[in-house]
Amino acid sequence: MQSRAIALAAEDITLGASLTLPQGAQALVVFAHGSGSNRTSPRNLTVASRLNDAGFATLLFDLLSADESRADASTCEYRFDIDLSARRLVDVLDWAAREESTGHLTIGLFGASTGAAAALVAAAERPSLVGAVVSRGGRPDLAGTDLPLVKAPTLLMVGGDDKQVLEVNKEALTHMVNGPRLQIIPHAGHLFEEPGAMEEVVHLTIRWFRTNLL
Repeated sequence: MQSRAIALAAEDITLGASLTLPQGAQALVVFAHGSGSNRTSPRNLTVASRLNDAGFATLLFDLLSADESRADASTCEYRFDIDLSARRLVDVLDWAAREESTGHLTIGLFGASTGAAAALVAAAERPSLVGAVVSRGGRPDLAGTDLPLVKAPTLLMVGGDDKQVLEVNKEALTHMVNGPRLQIIPHAGHLFEEPGAMEEVVHLTIRWFRTNLL
């Protein structure tokens, strides 16, 4: 298994990223982290590691530059800028499609929190590249008018105790036409910290990507 740190050009900045390529991988999962986070999100790293063990390549990257992250920590000015996050995610998708080591792989998106909205917008803009989407505790409602344009099979996972996010996911479902699945994880909150919650997230994620990407 090959893992390396890389720098990705998106718009006019450079974003830090981590690419892991298991031998014989057939699909790549690109992660879009949530607000206030970055590519070192422990929950996303857990999912990515298990995906690697299952034979999937993974790409985790920072949606913000170091300067933007510092500013956002004080002002929160970037974390709900879904258009910005989606544009950068689209740039990364285009890079992955061109890159020699990843260009032959089918691509799935895994979005958490606000990153799920960016993933759905990117899937709507690059339907020929994105084969499946998984949202963990996501805010698909923030994808707005792009929701009915998403063609990739989509799994929305929400904690049963995360009442507000569950409601916005149910509302988002009514605007999607690709037959998305809403999976409620019983007794789990927004961060899926409860015993067995992340294990269920991992299990469902691997199954979804195996079904729709391989």
